Amino acid sequence: MTSRRAVLALRDGRVFRGESLGAAGEASGEVVFNTSMTGYQEILTDPSYRGQIVLMTYPLIGNYGLNEEDAESRRPWANGFIVREASAVVSSWRGRVSLDDYMKRHGVVGIQGIDTRALTRHVRDHGAQEGIISTGDLDEHRLVERAQALPGLVGRDLVREVTADAPFTWREGLWDLSRGHVAQRPRTAPLRVVAYDSGIKLNILRQLASAGCEVTVVPARTSGEQVLEMKPDGVFLSNGPGDPEAVPYLVDSVRQLFGQVPIFGICLGHQILALAAGGATFKLPFGHHGGNHPVKNLATGRVEITAQNHGFAVDPASVEPHGWEMTHVNLNDRTCEGMRHRALPMFSVQYHPEASPGPHDASYLFSRFTALIRGEGG
Repeated sequence: MTSRRAVLALRDGRVFRGESLGAAGEASGEVVFNTSMTGYQEILTDPSYRGQIVLMTYPLIGNYGLNEEDAESRRPWANGFIVREASAVVSSWRGRVSLDDYMKRHGVVGIQGIDTRALTRHVRDHGAQEGIISTGDLDEHRLVERAQALPGLVGRDLVREVTADAPFTWREGLWDLSRGHVAQRPRTAPLRVVAYDSGIKLNILRQLASAGCEVTVVPARTSGEQVLEMKPDGVFLSNGPGDPEAVPYLVDSVRQLFGQVPIFGICLGHQILALAAGGATFKLPFGHHGGNHPVKNLATGRVEITAQNHGFAVDPASVEPHGWEMTHVNLNDRTCEGMRHRALPMFSVQYHPEASPGPHDASYLFSRFTALIRGEGG
């Protein structure tokens, strides 16, 4: 990698100087930190990071390289990337390209060589905030002023930037060491599931296919009436970026499905389900991003270590009068991590049961969804 100076300027005036990583130019967005030790390719290609610059807390990133199979979508969506040190050496039989080359290929601007511990503590103490990475304009005062003029995430509809242009079907299952990704052939008649794409990750689709579902993915603006015309056995609400209150069209569509079909939502889908039920959401100080978040299942008492990526949360008190109850709680800050309807076949979680990257403690939730469709329990 050739060294080029780079600057990260935050809205509150804090500035970090380092070296360029990836493409030359500028990147702007809300700076958030991710505590995962691996999975940087999945993180870069997670559409939920649209509008954000991702800071990795683990100091060495890129050592096993990147490949075509581990992408979570068709392209990287993170606005920018921050690491302490990017490995120039790829040390894996699956690695095909270095992190620096991958970011250059896809036009992702990043910075390395800064004190990422200090930046993480700053974000944790002062909250996620808008920032600019620049390899061209290095005037710190000017960059801070421009960061202060950035719009932020509240009220912005970022789903429209990442959702599919047209419906498509999905049958590919989970990755296998000997075969890679292969199409699933269910032993019984597949369950017809319609998945709303608000920025859906590919491993969510693979989990659904492996659980025996034939999935039709639809754009986020698809109405509830159009979904019901497809005669689905169940509906899935995907993850996605930004403020859930900024996508009222999706909230209205989901509300039309209440009582008509079993529904399972994760991440943004969890928040959309709450809004459709008449509840409320709020922005977290710095969000939950990483693969080590402890969540307690209130029904079983079991603690799951979960993968998370969200900056907004559901107010559980706001949905309780509408027939919902909280099922999971975050053990770090006591926020709502899951809920279910007491009478209707609907449930959701705030975290990512498909992980990628992260632990697999919560992967059972996909089987719970198919069991709910078959009427085998809630």
